Amino acid sequence: MAAGGEPFFALVGPTSSGKTEAAISLAERLGAEIVSVDSMLVYRGMDVGTAKPTVAERARVPHHLIDVAEPSEPFSVARYQALARDAVARIRSRRRRVLLAGGTVLYYRAVVDDLSFPATDPILRGELEREAERVGARTMYERLAASDPVAASKIEEGNVRRTVRALEVAELTGRPFSSFASEWESYAPERVRAVGVQVPRDLLWKRIEARVTGQLENGVLDEVRALIDRGFGGWLTSSQAIGYAEFAQHVTGGITLDDAVAAIVKRTKGLARRQLAFLRRDPRIRWFEAGADGAAALVDDIAEYLDG
Repeated sequence: MAAGGEPFFALVGPTSSGKTEAAISLAERLGAEIVSVDSMLVYRGMDVGTAKPTVAERARVPHHLIDVAEPSEPFSVARYQALARDAVARIRSRRRRVLLAGGTVLYYRAVVDDLSFPATDPILRGELEREAERVGARTMYERLAASDPVAASKIEEGNVRRTVRALEVAELTGRPFSSFASEWESYAPERVRAVGVQVPRDLLWKRIEARVTGQLENGVLDEVRALIDRGFGGWLTSSQAIGYAEFAQHVTGGITLDDAVAAIVKRTKGLARRQLAFLRRDPRIRWFEAGADGAAALVDDIAEYLDG
């Protein structure tokens, strides 16, 4: 049972399915505050490229776990979990409900299921990060794939941060990173009442393409330039964010804008597939089918289910 004796509410689904707008309307209906389960919304100054809720939207409903770290800071799921537990306790103390909203499965499960995470060693982590800079992401990924193919199969090849983390855990514990995944196979039904939003693939792909176009119209390139001026390229975690990495390459003259957009759309589609694959393993999630308008058109049905 979630803190305070009442299950969490949750609205999850793939990127670009319209969860942000729908979550605000849902929270208003349910008397809830929103706890973000999105790994990129934690960073200050990364707003346009993450489709972060606007100041006006956050004024309608309190949001938590947004803008809690600088992009230059390492940010782990263990740190997220600790901050989320504190946020949940404060929300419950106000006799308000908790609505989890987002698409980062690891963060969602860290709140709902109290997963444990192996410790980290800053010295070892630093050594592995410097090695990754020397030999490249592919070499590090191949090392992980050779020693722990199960873990590698669940990590995007270019994701240096997660690859380094998997190698770090194995070296610290003497156990493959994937061996810690047994907790993931247990789903406590009383902890959460969850809704998943799915959009037909052709419509979701159009929404993803429109999202990237909208980011350009809303000034994402200026946002990226400002981050680069602050040292963006050397930030291991945040600099790998979809969209920011590619737009940074364009801004610094490495690729054309068309190539950046194509790469972002491709990576975002891959992310959506992975999010759906992991979320569909959770038997507690009740799935709702959305159309071209995304989750926003389903608020009435979702609210009725969650509060039923």
